[in-house]
Order: sequence, then C-alpha cells, then structure tokens
Amino acid sequence: MEKNYAKREYSYNSFVRSFTLPESADENGIQATYNDGVLAINIPKREEAKTVSRQIEIK
Repeated sequence: MEKNYAKREYSYNSFVRSFTLPESADENGIQATYNDGVLAINIPKREEAKTVSRQIEIK
C-alpha cells in the first residue's frame, strides 16, 4: 500500500524589520510595494548626493 503525504505551512504573523538609512537617502521619496509575497523598497538618493563622485585608482 503506497501512501502520499503533503504538508503545507502558512504563517499569518506580522514581521518587523528596521534599519538606519544613510545620510544620502531622500526619506521623502521612499516608495514600497508588496507583490506576491515580495516587499520591494525604493530609496532614492538626494540630489546633492548624486553629484558627489569618487575616483578609485586600480593598480
């Protein structure tokens, strides 16, 4: 006699995560979407931070 089992677990609890934003982040332009169980967060840079450039020497 062959038996097949399937087990599925669902969790409906809340989840909290926090983090510190860098100084270059534009906190007023943050956008978030939640789609198919995936949370996507878009954190744009402030205009002042975009103009800063760095040159890295490669040896």
